[in-house]
Amino acid sequence: MNNINEKSTYHHGDLRETLLVVATEMLQENGIKEVSLRKLASRVGVSRTAPYHHFKDKNALLCGMAEKGFEQLHQINKCGYEDGELSIREHFYRFIHDYIQFAHNNPDLYELMFGRTIWKDKSSTQELRDSAYPCFQFQVAMTQEWQKKGLFNVDDNALRVSQVLWGTVHGIAKLFIDGIYTDNSKIDEICDYAVSMFLSNSKK
Repeated sequence: MNNINEKSTYHHGDLRETLLVVATEMLQENGIKEVSLRKLASRVGVSRTAPYHHFKDKNALLCGMAEKGFEQLHQINKCGYEDGELSIREHFYRFIHDYIQFAHNNPDLYELMFGRTIWKDKSSTQELRDSAYPCFQFQVAMTQEWQKKGLFNVDDNALRVSQVLWGTVHGIAKLFIDGIYTDNSKIDEICDYAVSMFLSNSKK
């Protein structure tokens, strides 16, 4: 990737976005250990101090990358759910497949979004939490709507259903990311089985 000229290529206010995009590329190429503000500055073609105007340290940069990841995942979920041409079952099918496909297409970013690097050490920023929590809250809202429309038992606790559903898709995603499941051609088949299992008692 060609270096980006600090003075002529990006406009005022664009550098933060550029840094996040390039840092995510670095994450995907070489893993989290190789991501640093110094290397990022060199890659983008700005002064060593320029990234510090937007991220006080590496943790802030990682949180910013994870924040963008949750925004992407949230948008994917919304697009599938709000597609008026799909049936209620197809909305659920789309959710399962889209979630696991996102994780499969962005393994290092997904690991960062849900990994201990940020969450277990309680080093998440408020901006990241403001992006991550609504992503799951939207899943709960989808579940509640699916219950109202008869896809799931309306008497079940929507939060608990959402947690089990999330645990399922997260677990499948991790099995592929970690290399325990190695046949990527089976992703769609496994997703289909997950859909069938959740909807086995549904009349919709």
